[in-house]
Amino acid sequence: MRIDLHLDLSMNAIEWNRDLRLPVSVIREREVAAGLTDKADRGRNTVSFPALREGDFGLVVATQIARTITHDRPHNGWQSPEQAWAQTQAQLAWYREMEAQGELVQVVDKAGLEAQIIHWNEAGDKSRKPIGYVLSLEGADSLVRLSYLEKAYEYGLRALGPAHYGPGRYAYGTDGSGKMGEPGISLVKEMDRLGMILDVTHLNDDAFWQALDIFKGPVWASHNLCRAIVDHNRQFSDDMIRALIERGAVIGAAFDAWMIVPGWIRRESTPEQMKCNVAAIARHMDHICQLAGNTKHVAVGTDLDGGYGREQSPYDLDTIADIGMLGREFKALGYSDPDVDALMTGNALRFLRENLPN
Repeated sequence: MRIDLHLDLSMNAIEWNRDLRLPVSVIREREVAAGLTDKADRGRNTVSFPALREGDFGLVVATQIARTITHDRPHNGWQSPEQAWAQTQAQLAWYREMEAQGELVQVVDKAGLEAQIIHWNEAGDKSRKPIGYVLSLEGADSLVRLSYLEKAYEYGLRALGPAHYGPGRYAYGTDGSGKMGEPGISLVKEMDRLGMILDVTHLNDDAFWQALDIFKGPVWASHNLCRAIVDHNRQFSDDMIRALIERGAVIGAAFDAWMIVPGWIRRESTPEQMKCNVAAIARHMDHICQLAGNTKHVAVGTDLDGGYGREQSPYDLDTIADIGMLGREFKALGYSDPDVDALMTGNALRFLRENLPN
C-alpha cells in the first residue's frame, strides 16, 4: 500500500467539476471535448480514483480548501469566511457521498487506520476497494470563529495548515511575511488541545518558527521541497528542515514543477524544456535524507492536480499511477529496498500510527 500526504480531491470534484470515479483519460477527453479553458490544467489532469488504485494508493491525506479575500488580499478566494466555510462543507458533502458510493472510507483514528491497511492489503480486487482518506484543511480562512475548529474535528478533521498563499485570517503564508497575531496563536493552541496534526506547509518563515515554538504536538509538512535546490520562500531552508527532523516530522515531496527545478517561469516553461522529471524530485528527497542522516523523515505528498496538471508536472509522469518510478530513482541513488519502502510508504504510515487519536 502507498500513501500520499496531500491531494486536493474535493477541490477537483467541486470547483473543477471532475467526476473522479472516471479514468484520468476520460476526464481529459471530456474537458477537451467541451472546449474548457477556465483552468490552465483542463485536459491535463493526473488524478482519479482508478489511477490511485492502479498506483496502489490505499490511503491519502485529502483536503478541504477555501480561502478568503479582502482589499489587501488579492488572491482568488471567497468574500467572507462564512462563504468559505460553506464551500468546505460542500467539499465535505462530496466526501460523504463518495463514502456512500464505496469509493472512499474516512480514517479518523488508529483503529480505522489499521482496519484500512488490513482491508487494502488482503486478497481481492483493489479496483472495488474504498480508498482510505485522512481529512486535512489547507489554510484556516474558512474557520469563521475559533469554535469552528472543534466542529471540524468532530466531523473528522485531523490535520490543518493555518496558511495558504499571502495574507490569511490566521497566518501569513507563501509570499507573505510577519508573525501570527492573536487569532493564529489561539488557533495553534486549540489544535494542540484537540490533538491535531500541524501542517507547516505554506507558513512563511516568521510564522513557521513561531508555530513550532507554540505547538507541542505532531508536526508534518504535507507537500514541500528544498530551498537549497530551488530558492523560494515556498520551500524549506536547511535550518527549517533540521528543525522538523528534530520534531520527528515527515516531509511529503511535492510534484509541482516550479518547486522542483530552478528558473521555472509560470505559463511559459515546460517540463521537458526545464528537465523537470521524477529524478529531480528524488534529489530533493535525498537532500533531506542527507541532512537527517537517515531516511526517516521523507514521504510522498504529491499535490498533483493541486491547481495544475501535466503542463506543470514531471514530464515522465502521466498519472499518479506512475508513482512507482520514484522508487526506481531512489535505487539509482543507492538506497536500499527497506529505505525505498520507508520513503514511499513506511514513514508516513509510522507517523499516522503514532499520531492519530486512539
